[in-house]
Amino acid sequence: MNTLKFLSIALLSSLTTFTHAQNTPYAGQQARDIKALSPQEVKQYHAGAGMGYARAAELNRYPGPMHVLELADRLALTPEQRSATQKLMDAHKAEARAIGAKLVDAERALDQLFAQATADEAALAEQVRKVAAIQGDYRLSHLDTHRRMRTLLSEAQIDRYVQLRGYGGNAAAPSAFPQ
Repeated sequence: MNTLKFLSIALLSSLTTFTHAQNTPYAGQQARDIKALSPQEVKQYHAGAGMGYARAAELNRYPGPMHVLELADRLALTPEQRSATQKLMDAHKAEARAIGAKLVDAERALDQLFAQATADEAALAEQVRKVAAIQGDYRLSHLDTHRRMRTLLSEAQIDRYVQLRGYGGNAAAPSAFPQ
């Protein structure tokens, strides 16, 4: 009987711990330098990484320069196209890194409002708007780079890019993709 009681208590304890863990998805994140950003996200913003910000462009036939350069031979880029794509990529990376650094700093400042218990209504609204504006700039940089990249390629190269990237099943533009 004692064994059954012990097992019942152990099972109940395990279920309570499991339930508690499911209801606290942020557990462990309180030690982060910036609570809203993981160390990996900070690193990606500082590197100017895409992080899905240009998905609307990428999935609608607006190639990204990084992937175009990776596929340069298979896309049969001319030397002029390679050079222009590299210049676009270099300029974009410099811009995205600068904006990413500003975004990390703005998130840090937002975090500090709460860490220092100074998050009054006005300060909070101002900092959230600042973070949102910088996020918008970051996304715009990525999307506009895809827009500019598209102008450097022929329709046949864009078709090939779409095929190589695995986007050929897009029902929105079936006639644009060779079968």
